[in-house]
Amino acid sequence: MSVASGLDERVRDALSRVIDPEIRKPITELDMIGGVTSGPDGAVTVGLTLTIVGCPAADTIERDVREAAASVDGVTAVTVDVSIMTREQRTALTEKLRGGRSRELQFGPQTLTRIIAITSGKGGVGKSTITANLAVALAARGLAVGLVDADVFGFSIPGILGLAGAKPTKVGEMILPPINYGVKVISIGMFVEDNAAVSWRGPMLHRTIQQFLTDVYFGDLDVLLLDLPPGTGDVAISLGQLLPHADVIVVTTPQGAAAEVAERSATVARQTGQRVIGVIENMSGLVQPDGSVLELFGSGGGADVAARLSAGQEQAVPVLAAVPLSVPLRQGGDAGVPIVLSDPLDPASVAILSVAEQLARGGRGLAGRKLGFTVS
Repeated sequence: MSVASGLDERVRDALSRVIDPEIRKPITELDMIGGVTSGPDGAVTVGLTLTIVGCPAADTIERDVREAAASVDGVTAVTVDVSIMTREQRTALTEKLRGGRSRELQFGPQTLTRIIAITSGKGGVGKSTITANLAVALAARGLAVGLVDADVFGFSIPGILGLAGAKPTKVGEMILPPINYGVKVISIGMFVEDNAAVSWRGPMLHRTIQQFLTDVYFGDLDVLLLDLPPGTGDVAISLGQLLPHADVIVVTTPQGAAAEVAERSATVARQTGQRVIGVIENMSGLVQPDGSVLELFGSGGGADVAARLSAGQEQAVPVLAAVPLSVPLRQGGDAGVPIVLSDPLDPASVAILSVAEQLARGGRGLAGRKLGFTVS
């Protein structure tokens, strides 16, 4: 083996540690590295093939490639020749990422990803804020987390997670979701301009949700969270049909009227086969400077919903947490900085983090599932 060829191999090995920031896989595994050649003076040329023209991660990838190659002993200079994948190369890449399968639902009944739909009966109960902070808290625990903003009419997840203005990258027919705080996020808000209103009927809503679950490449996830619109309309029904194996968490406020409506959303989930695993009571009170709690929206709504949903069930539906009213929680949502990271000791953070801990402990159950093997 020549000295040059040995250097080429060491450079390739270093490049295998460069991760595509959107796909989250090594660029060598994605066939993004062409030739690596070195001269007797240690000057190295690396061929880098980007997925698309205008790739938003182009500068980051090129910088990481240059730094990785330069870190190899014996390399004196690095040149990166950048090119763009052909249509055939992009098609091959998307097929590789899909594991050779054609376009299909990523999270079917046999998935090992735990799917959790966050629902509510009424709007304005803080469901999206809870969902976003739960996603970030789970990602902070080292889990691979995806979040689908299924609230097509009232999308707010991008803003809460600091992704306002972010756009997905399209590679062929595959959509790569933006990532922030370790969470891969897709929302219809990433496809409309200037906060435009979305006014769609049922069939269009169904196709949109189906596309999110088919064409958006989330990769291997531990948890997929779904932020549902309030109520029992088309989206809830579509997700029940597409993901009947999902678990459901119901968000309510302490107010009796809100609790009654929240119960209906859980009932619809159960009709499609989904399992209700808990209730979160949000806005449960405002902690005063003297430690007392001002119950602005009454009390007991979460417990009432849990009790009614537990009736006639083998397993009781628990109240997972009571999240108090919190000014920093609201401010964090407006600023795109989740409170579970910015102020983990805030009472609202403590409550949400406790739910994340419970969810992280409880992986997806295998009871009733067909496993992919037979006993001979």
